[in-house]
Amino acid sequence: MADAFLNKVALVTGGASGIGKAVAVALAAQGAAVSVADLRKDAAQDVVEEITGAGGTAVAVEVDVSDPAQVKNAVDQTVSAFGKLDLALNNAGISGPTGLLGDYDDSDGFAAYKKLIGINLDSVYFGMRYEIPAMLAAGGGAIVNTSSILGVVGEPTATPYTTAKHGVAGMTKAAGAGYAAQGIRINSVHPGYIETPLLANMDRDAYNGLVAKHPIGRLGTVEEVANMVLFLLSDTSTFINGAQFVVDGGYTAV
Repeated sequence: MADAFLNKVALVTGGASGIGKAVAVALAAQGAAVSVADLRKDAAQDVVEEITGAGGTAVAVEVDVSDPAQVKNAVDQTVSAFGKLDLALNNAGISGPTGLLGDYDDSDGFAAYKKLIGINLDSVYFGMRYEIPAMLAAGGGAIVNTSSILGVVGEPTATPYTTAKHGVAGMTKAAGAGYAAQGIRINSVHPGYIETPLLANMDRDAYNGLVAKHPIGRLGTVEEVANMVLFLLSDTSTFINGAQFVVDGGYTAV
C-alpha cells in the first residue's frame, strides 16, 4: 500500500489539523500530491513542511470554505500546481450553538447558525461543485465528505450541527448517484467523538460523558478516521458509492 495513491492528486479542506491533517499526511505517504487547504495558511504550511520533510509532495492553499469563490480558487490552485484533481476530502467544520432550539438567542443565535451552515454544509456543496468538473476532466475520481454520527442520529442540544451533518449525508447520496456513471464515487464518513483540537479545552466531566456514549470505552483517533477515508478514496473501494460509513466505536449501535 506504500504507493496506493501514486500519481494521484488530492485536495483536503480543513487540512491543517485533526482528521484533515491525518488524511493529508497519509495520502502523501502513499504517493499522492496533496493540496492542504485551510483558513489558516500558516498552519497548512506547517503540514506541507511535515509532508515534504518526509519525502512527499504538497502545497498549502488558504481558503474560507464558506466562500464559493475561494473554494473555486482552491481547486484551481490545486490543478495549476499538479495538473489535475483525482481525489478530495471535504472536511472543514466547526462546532456551533448548543442548547434546545427554542432557547437560542434571536440575533447571536441566528448568526451562529448561519456561520455553522456555511462552513459545515454549504462548503461541501461548493467543494463538490468545483471538484467534480475538475475530476471529470481528469477522467474520474473519488470524493469523501466528512459528516458525523450526528448525520445519522440526532442530538437535542446540537440542532444546527445535526442539521448540517444530515444535509451532508443527503447531498453525498444525491451527488454520488448523479456521477457514478461518469466515474466519480462520492461517500460520507461519520466519525464519533474524536480526539481533535475541538475537544482540547473541554471540562473533564463533560469529556468523560462523551467517552461513556461509546461502547468501546474511549474516543476515536484521527488516524482511525483517516484509515476509512483512505479506503474510500482508494481503488480498493470501487463498488462503493453514495454510502455512509460510521467510525464511532459503537455510538450509533445502541
